[in-house]
Amino acid sequence: MRAIRVASAALFTATALALTASPASAAVAGDEDITSFGFRVTPSTIAAGGQVTLSVDGCEHNTKVTSGVFDDVTIPKGQSSATAMVFWDAKPGAMYEVTFTCGEESGRTDLTIATGGSGSTAHHSRGVKAGVGGSAGGFDAQQIAVGGVLIAGVLGTAYYWTRRRADGDHV
Repeated sequence: MRAIRVASAALFTATALALTASPASAAVAGDEDITSFGFRVTPSTIAAGGQVTLSVDGCEHNTKVTSGVFDDVTIPKGQSSATAMVFWDAKPGAMYEVTFTCGEESGRTDLTIATGGSGSTAHHSRGVKAGVGGSAGGFDAQQIAVGGVLIAGVLGTAYYWTRRRADGDHV
């Protein structure tokens, strides 16, 4: 009987995980182009306004990097990387294609814009708003009275049931 419960729980868990998996995790390994040169964008997820590093390996020409989310960048022959600033108006959660062109050959990869304004290079010009919480309201006599009555009721009930059991009056 216990084995049936364990198997049912495992099946339920596996089904729940499969149904809640992100579509991005189901990406096929062939999403990026295969080229004679290597290329990458780091980080692959960045906040709007953040800075990405564009890297290339094994290219014997100048490498032009283009995308709809930052200005075109050229990595000169002999260098392996350059940086680009992501536009501030990039749409959070969007995925932008980044194209690396080395000579006559091109390769593409994706750059995702982080949601919620968080990212590895996000800069904030002012601090967080804090201190408002529940302490700003002051004391409310009605709420204090209701809280006191509830506490007294719980204590009275606990005392009653403790005394009743001690006297032998079991329900």
